[in-house]
Amino acid sequence: MAKAKTVRHVVITGAGTGIGRAIALRFAREGAKLTLLARDVKRLEETAAAAKKLGASATFVDACDVRKPKAIDACFDAASAKLGPIHVCVANAGVGGENQPAKPGHKDRFDEVVDTNLRGAYFTLRAAERHLAPGPDARHLIATASVLARFGVPGYTAYCASKAGILGLVRALAVELAPQNVQVNALCPGWVNTAMAQEGIEGIATKLGVSKERFHEMAMSQVPLRRMSEPEDVAGLVAWLCSPDARGVTGQGLDMNGGAWMG
Repeated sequence: MAKAKTVRHVVITGAGTGIGRAIALRFAREGAKLTLLARDVKRLEETAAAAKKLGASATFVDACDVRKPKAIDACFDAASAKLGPIHVCVANAGVGGENQPAKPGHKDRFDEVVDTNLRGAYFTLRAAERHLAPGPDARHLIATASVLARFGVPGYTAYCASKAGILGLVRALAVELAPQNVQVNALCPGWVNTAMAQEGIEGIATKLGVSKERFHEMAMSQVPLRRMSEPEDVAGLVAWLCSPDARGVTGQGLDMNGGAWMG
């Protein structure tokens, strides 16, 4: 008798927009149960409604500030109680932008960025670990890093540090959890066509004194494929990571940047 297909419970932080939303909709097409977490519940509800139309078997939405470990734990307790043990967790919540050294009229955002991007990812993955479905099938923990984990950008010390830290985090967790057949990996996207990226392009263009369109051309000139990725492209990479085809992949930072960085 054929083994019944498992309906996977997938948890995604930062699921209201951009990459997180695209990942949710990709898993929805596979009939997954989805827990969607972020600070903006209205956007999460919009993602949940779209996911249900695409085939998600169940959805659970909860407000969550990943800078607060106790809040993360409470969300994962509720998600597990509602939809069962977790098969996939994508720690995707994050903030971008510059941070400046503290000086009159400026606030250094280092703590804000690192607390959200790195500490938030760590406590999210640890909370997921406590609620993972039993083996022997593989379970997956994934964190969103960035191409800026690979090289530095002036003014982005916090962002670069936080994303580089994620690579160290997944390597250590991958070794810790390998005996339980839990695969831990990071995504390293380059430019992705999201609202956050468009805001970044506009901000840099203003700083340089050029139009948004001109800076977009300048940025893409440094990308061999001459285009930004779409959120759906990153979602496809996540789907592959969570498939049997990627059963030998753990502790890795997977690059999708159009060739902007080649390692």
